[in-house]
Amino acid sequence: MRDAVVEGEEFSGLLAGYRVRAGLTQEELAERSGVSLRALGDMERGRTRGPQRRTVQALASALGLGAPDALALERAAQSGRPRGTRTTTVPVQAGPSAAKATRAPEPASAAPATPAAPATPAAPVLPGALALPRDIADFTARADALARLDELVRDDDPAHPRVLLVSGQPGLGKTAFALHAAHRLADRFPDGQLSLDLAGMAPAPLAARDALGQVLRALGVDDGAVPAGTEERAGLFRALVRERRLVLVLDNAADEAQVRPLLPGSGPALTIVTSRNALPGLESVHRLRLDALAPTEAAALLARIAGRERIAAEPDAVAELARLCGYLPLALRIAGQRLVAREQLPVSRLVRQLAAEENRLDLLETGDLAVRPAFALSYRRLPAESQLVLRRCALTAGPDFTAAVAAMYAGLSAVRTERCLEELTDAGLVQLTTPERYRLHDLVRLYAGERLTADESPEEVRAAELAAAGRVLARASAAGLRFVPDSDGELPSGDPDPATAPETIADAARWLEEEHPEWLAAMHRAAGAGRHREVVDTAEAMHWFSDRLLSWDIWGEVFQLSVDSARALGDRQAETVHLNYLAWTYVTCLHRYQRGIELAGEGLELARSLGDREQEGWALTYLGSGLRRLHRHQEATDSYHRAADAFASVDNRAARIGRLVTLRGAANCLRDAGRAEEAVESRRLALAGALELVERWETPLMHFLAGMTAYELGLDRAALKQWPAAEKAHRQALTHFETIGRPDSMTKTLTELGTALIEQGRADEARELLTEALTDLSADGRPGRRRPGAAAVTG
Repeated sequence: MRDAVVEGEEFSGLLAGYRVRAGLTQEELAERSGVSLRALGDMERGRTRGPQRRTVQALASALGLGAPDALALERAAQSGRPRGTRTTTVPVQAGPSAAKATRAPEPASAAPATPAAPATPAAPVLPGALALPRDIADFTARADALARLDELVRDDDPAHPRVLLVSGQPGLGKTAFALHAAHRLADRFPDGQLSLDLAGMAPAPLAARDALGQVLRALGVDDGAVPAGTEERAGLFRALVRERRLVLVLDNAADEAQVRPLLPGSGPALTIVTSRNALPGLESVHRLRLDALAPTEAAALLARIAGRERIAAEPDAVAELARLCGYLPLALRIAGQRLVAREQLPVSRLVRQLAAEENRLDLLETGDLAVRPAFALSYRRLPAESQLVLRRCALTAGPDFTAAVAAMYAGLSAVRTERCLEELTDAGLVQLTTPERYRLHDLVRLYAGERLTADESPEEVRAAELAAAGRVLARASAAGLRFVPDSDGELPSGDPDPATAPETIADAARWLEEEHPEWLAAMHRAAGAGRHREVVDTAEAMHWFSDRLLSWDIWGEVFQLSVDSARALGDRQAETVHLNYLAWTYVTCLHRYQRGIELAGEGLELARSLGDREQEGWALTYLGSGLRRLHRHQEATDSYHRAADAFASVDNRAARIGRLVTLRGAANCLRDAGRAEEAVESRRLALAGALELVERWETPLMHFLAGMTAYELGLDRAALKQWPAAEKAHRQALTHFETIGRPDSMTKTLTELGTALIEQGRADEARELLTEALTDLSADGRPGRRRPGAAAVTG
């Protein structure tokens, strides 16, 4: 079957080539030969592979073929007929010089190999027709992409015709890349280099039929010989380029239907297609998606445009200029051309001008080069719902976002929003950073913000912001509440879309970490709109989660917002609680101990005025923690003892936890003051209390408290050089940390345990443990984020 297809294509190519050489249209050949126009079209498209002998005779006569050409046409037709027996080759009536040839019948199995037919007669490429535009002399970077293309070209026998689809967002230099590549490869494709703008972003893109007409004329086909139909033109095009080594650049393609008829069916030609759209339905093509330049590449491009000395003189300003241009080649070229046109303009001044976001797209325009219109062309072609999603993505606060978050701003379902985001990705306006997260290029975000202002009223935008804030805060609160000790990690009610809510407690932690720009921005919006109760409730829900991420300085912002909102509500009880949270943040997370002491004092005063002994205990605990960090150990110890007295007067679990924290804090003060033996005695009491809590309420928090207390006891023993006892305490701590799956705490405990083993002369065992600790330290895979620690429970 495969051989029949190849041979059928041979007949179609020969017939089309002979017709073009004769200067006939399909209609004229049909009229002269008596073969129907439809049948003739089927033959040239390869649908009819083996026409009858009389049909071939009529075609050869009408074409005026000489004997060799007529015989070649008949043999090509014969090879496409059903295989049973080989029949006699009858006389073919050709032109005046035709000869007659006969052959006796013989079995198909004994038939000699059919000689290859001559190649399709090829007219020369017309000089100047669809000639490549000039190459850009300062073309920069794209070395990897060019290397991929070189590898494709080196394949002399590709499985499919060599077609490279270059896609990406507007302004990436897809056209410049394609033209540069075509010029660069000209010597390898001596039969011609053609370039055709398919006008994919125009209101009416170039039709495939019209594009084929232009290409056929450039290949030397007379106007009168160009077929009328798209399929007929495509068949002739494939026949003409089948044996040619030429490069065809199809620039700015609209969609798959426009491109398919323009692709060769076989042969050595190279086709480079550029499109803002990904054209996912285009089959059997090599795909190359361009991205923004690297910072060094962007600086190199600016240097080639504006001059190396000028760019080298202001390296910091050049780096900032490249960043403000989003490393987008079009924006960089415009910035470079502005510098060329203004010889006295310092790079730093252009940077100051571009720094104002409201002016940036206005300034990124020079002559007929502009960034805004490049984005506008793609935006106008989007369906209304995708336009809405793009505009609302400009409201997102983080560097990237999920479909679920974008849906909260768009007011659509997550499923519909994801479909729109996929369409925006195909259009090159949104980038997929991970399988689940999307981002807007900085300049696309500015453009989307402009469209938001232009296409929606201020009231609509404000309503969208506040609606999204409500949805985001509801999810953040539901996720945060999963870390409350009594929750057992179950999903509480209140999530705005349970179908997309985090499934597990680990998923909830990941969501809160990854989406913290969104829920923090939502807290600010809610506070600005006077929705203070939402702010306080969200911060309260975050309280226990905040223990897991001590390195986050955002907790100061979170709890300052909640303190301010509590005051706006006149809720003195909430103000007391959140003043204590804020004091903890300054002492434990921000390491601004004096300010933490001041805030704890405010919380203490307010708690006493309300008669709230539990909050009084927490205020004294954080006061003691701040004093201890300032090495005011006696004052800190006194504060911890007063906190313990306050907690002792309250009969609930939180107060029991608070009393344990104060015992640990006081023991830390003793060790810091060089009184390690007293610290051991105090810590043993604390550990007994922690184990009692584990037995009574076996929750992750209780195991964590017990593990931390045992770990600290190990430090106390180490301070006294009691290494076997230190080893025992650290192993006890590991048991609790393993139970609740805390690799961060296990790692630091393993490190201390390794030290204890080395001090006992067990270096090999220590080496194994320390190697494990090092592995765990790098296991998170999220650079820049520390593993969760403990906050309120660390003392």
